[in-house]
Amino acid sequence: QVQLVESGGDLVQPGGSLRLSCESSENIVSFYTMGWYRQAPGHQRELVARIMNDGSPDYADAVKGRFTISRYITKNTVYLQMNSLKPEDTAVYYCNGQFFGKDYWGQGTQVTVSS
Repeated sequence: QVQLVESGGDLVQPGGSLRLSCESSENIVSFYTMGWYRQAPGHQRELVARIMNDGSPDYADAVKGRFTISRYITKNTVYLQMNSLKPEDTAVYYCNGQFFGKDYWGQGTQVTVSS
């Protein structure tokens, strides 16, 4: 059973930075994609960023230039570096992995951007 465990969510002031981590129980290069989604209260879950198994990234327009997705293969970990955070980035952030045709999700980590 694939397990994804997120960490790094916190309360941060506008303009601040956070780094989220997602550790996988499986070799991350085996995933078709790994990515981060977020869900704010009253909103649908939306894609934030993802990284393909060849290492190429993809970002939502709302976070381009502010967020960076990366991976550390030997640690089976995917990161989301979030800079210049805005109140509208407040949400529960979920790690997602597409593994042999199935979607797997982490439990989520709360990011709150507020002064």
